Amino acid sequence: MRDGFLRVASATPRIKVADCEKNADEIISQAREAAEKGASMIVFPELCITGYTCSDLFLQNSLISAAEKALGRIIEETTDLDAVILVGLPVAARGALYNCAAVICKGKLLGCPAKKYVPNYSEFYELRHFTPAEDTKLTELLGETVNCGNKQLFQCVDMPSFCFGVELCEDLWTVEPPSGELARNGALIIANLSASDEVIGKADYRLMLVRSASARLLSAYIYTSAGMGESTQDLVFSGHDIICENGAILAQSKRFTTGIVYADIDLQKLEHERRRCNTFVPCDEICTEYFDLPLKDIQLERYISKTPFVPADKNSLDDRCEEILTIQATGLATRIDHTKAASVVIGLSGGLDSTLALIVAVHAMDMLGRDRKDIIAVTMPCFGTTKRTKSNACILAESYGVSFKDIDISKSVIQHFEDIGQDPEKLDVTYENCQARERTQVLMDIANKTGGFVIGTGDLSELALGWATYNGDHMSMYGVNSSIPKTLVRHLTAFEAQNSEGQLKSSLLDILDTPVSPELLPPKNGEISQKTEDLVGPYELHDFFLYYFVRFGFTAEKIFRMAKHAFGGDYSEETIKKWLDTFIRRFFSQQFKRSCLPDGPKVGTVTLSPRGDWRMPSDASGRMFMI
Repeated sequence: MRDGFLRVASATPRIKVADCEKNADEIISQAREAAEKGASMIVFPELCITGYTCSDLFLQNSLISAAEKALGRIIEETTDLDAVILVGLPVAARGALYNCAAVICKGKLLGCPAKKYVPNYSEFYELRHFTPAEDTKLTELLGETVNCGNKQLFQCVDMPSFCFGVELCEDLWTVEPPSGELARNGALIIANLSASDEVIGKADYRLMLVRSASARLLSAYIYTSAGMGESTQDLVFSGHDIICENGAILAQSKRFTTGIVYADIDLQKLEHERRRCNTFVPCDEICTEYFDLPLKDIQLERYISKTPFVPADKNSLDDRCEEILTIQATGLATRIDHTKAASVVIGLSGGLDSTLALIVAVHAMDMLGRDRKDIIAVTMPCFGTTKRTKSNACILAESYGVSFKDIDISKSVIQHFEDIGQDPEKLDVTYENCQARERTQVLMDIANKTGGFVIGTGDLSELALGWATYNGDHMSMYGVNSSIPKTLVRHLTAFEAQNSEGQLKSSLLDILDTPVSPELLPPKNGEISQKTEDLVGPYELHDFFLYYFVRFGFTAEKIFRMAKHAFGGDYSEETIKKWLDTFIRRFFSQQFKRSCLPDGPKVGTVTLSPRGDWRMPSDASGRMFMI
């Protein structure tokens, strides 16, 4: 439960219809197995104590009594388990029969929320036996007064974010599922005890419903369905168990099997999403039952991607790259058209960021039906420029058919050194930044001269770290890469390469193979001497930190834990901590650069525009955010 992680289980036992004692044995066995594996919440199927397919046997007192007795035994024999357990059974209450989910924890029956929408169509005829749930319905069960109404929440005392509500099967498939009200009143987890029969195509539809419900509710959704052992007289049940979190599938069982699936849900992440959206306001009075569970740590089994900005699936990645390039190009094309710009000017270094900016500019001009010669690519070699990067810049400009200028700025920078009294042998920050600012001056003046504007090349990762020269490469009239992290810049360039050919493709591939560098210090033996990742750390780590720090507001301790899990074997704990400290320190100290960023298109859910998703005082202290 540390850092908001909670292990949950969806368990489908192999039952025998109307044999409550045998079914209780199976439920107890699976509950013990799940608890031993660290599950703090275990959800069983609808009516699993009796079996869903009992039909008119539900009206027999013997079955109702046997189910209650079996429930009592389940409660008694799971008292020592540190878990909340949900099991389905029929409950008789004041002349009616309800399809309920018994919620039990450490020997206590917390409540029995009942099914609100009882189907009576096609193969379903539950109204023949069950009454739809009321808002509140008190009844006697196992010698206690319990609520079998449908407006109930269950919350852990020591971990308030561990708050859940219950639906039963058909409730999910209706126009207004009860989960909407439960979520608005605080439920971060919805458990659905179900008995969904299997017909062709239904599994995909069911999965879509569960995913969309978890996304719409900004919740985790545990869907547990009946399986082997139910009567196959007219229907077949597959035991399709699904655990989703905010639209993502965390775990899913193989159909036509029995067993348990697990997932580690992130309640802090869901809480952040709720706070961020600020639309989850309480709507009605609702009953909340509290339970006590010891807070336990778990060894994370949840998959955590090393590259949260980049889809793992190749087809998804290609689609994402195409969409991103289109968004970037559309933003730039709109700005070009609005300003009636005669040209756009790009400083083309032969590195990744300026290459992507050129790609976007080419797509934008094609989109507008404009001549690519209206793009002016300018290479400005100086003290740190290598033959490799300059050559790639020339090839790119020629291959794309854009206008090209080669302006050596060495003399201008040396003159500037003389003007300000800078020793050219002193390779300090002034030595570096004079070159960056001279390049920006050249670009701005060319833009003035040609009736155009300067396209910025800096990316989101550099903005987060402040890895840009203030009023140098930090400045432009439109920053097309401003919400593209470095790890994604690489994939966008690779996507363009795979859709290119000849000399252009070769050059793009060589750029991808070139170390990331500002090239502001003299080369060594003709090779790049200044590698950015040696100075500020690996960009794959920084993008990981950036995503979880900005997007979800996680603490440094939690991000460190997740990074160790994701990058285990790639970096030592000391290395991860070192660069995480660097990230946070630079993120806070460099905010002043982000406070005056030029316009640029928002592409993903993380952006640092001071006019958009990130507003932060430049004088904020980062001390309490460090590990």
